Amino acid sequence: MTISWGHSMRSSLLLPSVVALALLAGCKPTTPPPQRSVSALKVMEGITMAAANCWVRSGDPAFKAFRLDAELNSFSGQPRILLVRKGSADIRPQLVVMAEGQPARLQAFGPLMNDPLSSRISTDVKRWSSGNSSCR
Repeated sequence: MTISWGHSMRSSLLLPSVVALALLAGCKPTTPPPQRSVSALKVMEGITMAAANCWVRSGDPAFKAFRLDAELNSFSGQPRILLVRKGSADIRPQLVVMAEGQPARLQAFGPLMNDPLSSRISTDVKRWSSGNSSCR
């Protein structure tokens, strides 16, 4: 059996849909639209710039003994930054901040995360990961 959708049948189905869409268009959402998903690389680029400006280039005494190494181009999909001691033969990182996935999931680890400085590091990294590049 074949059902024929004539002009009058389409019109009678289309009109209520158009009216419903027009009514919905006038409604304002009560919640903000979802945040767009940001890649690990984008997040780490922002964190790298802010860490370089706020921790290293600013002459901040808490980070004066360290240099920042960025490893953003990673085949593992985990861009990261490292804080290593300046002028030391020991090149093991004292801090690793890395991101993975989309949306980005952050991790920070290393000896500095067992130091009183860890709360500041966490606060700074969270702020920078949200797009706020201020130093404090």
